[in-house]
Amino acid sequence: MERARDADACPGALQTHHAADGELARIRLPGGMITARQMEAVALAATEFGSSALELTSRGNLQIRGLRDTASVAELLVDAGLLPSRTHERVRNIVASPLSGRSGGLCDVRGLVAALDSAVQREPQLSQLPGRFLFGLDDGRGDISGLDPDAGIYALDESTFALLLAGRDTGVRLNVTDVVAVLLATAVRFTDLRGNCWRIAELDDPLAILGPLTPTAPTPTALTPTASAGRTWPAPTRPPVGWIEQTDGRVTLGAAPRLGVLDAESALYLAALGAPMAITPWRSVLLFDLEEGAADAALRVLAPRNLVFDQNSGWLSLSACTGSPGCEHSAADVRADAAAAVDDAVSLSGVHRHFVGCERACGSPTHGKVVVATGDGYRSRKSHP
Repeated sequence: MERARDADACPGALQTHHAADGELARIRLPGGMITARQMEAVALAATEFGSSALELTSRGNLQIRGLRDTASVAELLVDAGLLPSRTHERVRNIVASPLSGRSGGLCDVRGLVAALDSAVQREPQLSQLPGRFLFGLDDGRGDISGLDPDAGIYALDESTFALLLAGRDTGVRLNVTDVVAVLLATAVRFTDLRGNCWRIAELDDPLAILGPLTPTAPTPTALTPTASAGRTWPAPTRPPVGWIEQTDGRVTLGAAPRLGVLDAESALYLAALGAPMAITPWRSVLLFDLEEGAADAALRVLAPRNLVFDQNSGWLSLSACTGSPGCEHSAADVRADAAAAVDDAVSLSGVHRHFVGCERACGSPTHGKVVVATGDGYRSRKSHP
């Protein structure tokens, strides 16, 4: 499959998107990781220069809309350490198991996130990587593999990983010491082969990526593929929310803002806790390493602020694009329509619905039901974008 144009128009923090409500900036957060200071900086940028809201994306990133002064926003983000590379800022798309190293999983992939992010920024050729190319690091629980990352790994034990392309097990096995080099070389190889394609799945032969990668990187095809080649994983559609026990005895709190929209004031509340955080690909926030007393106090303060902590809430089965009036392409106020459907979402638990205002279907999850506004109701979209 080939696209009509060579480069996509995915926004970044420097290359913003002009929407009906003003400029939109998207801030990449490799692994979804964000510090309290950084969350405060994004909230202040949204308050001072934008719409006073933060949007959580399906790749664990943040975006702010209605920006009136993009230069000042960029300056705030640079000062907070959120723009370590001006040339590669749109290609730092790395999703990782957000609870890794704290609760569940077979290994801790957080160190691999940091190493891969640094390696991507050091490779000049990857500044040309499409903004939709996605790396995925799964710690063995299967949450990230179900998101169909272009180039990813799935942990088989603490030091052995399956290499994934477009969310499928290639049958190739990697040692932990080779993971970053192979993923980096895979992305470089894609830039050589892609033509006008934005994703590995769009190539006529995605496995062509497994040819010789670079002179210095390990060559995964030297390994014998296993019988599990072709395996895929179901995509989780509901975020981890509520009280989550960590293996060290501390607590993670999972909070999901309704429809993935976090008002800036609530973001400042989160930052005030001083805890490390992660934005998940399911549009929720995880607050880590809390003592039980602090977690209990935080829960009491945050619960009244339209943040969902109940795993059975109908809000967790709904998502939506921006819709009208923020997007000129939208045929409806899809967020209002999605909110009106929350009671139905309870009865349809297990079926995730994503409301979109046009065929572009922005922000659609990998799986679930996408419904498109027609101006006279909604219809199901036949395929995911």
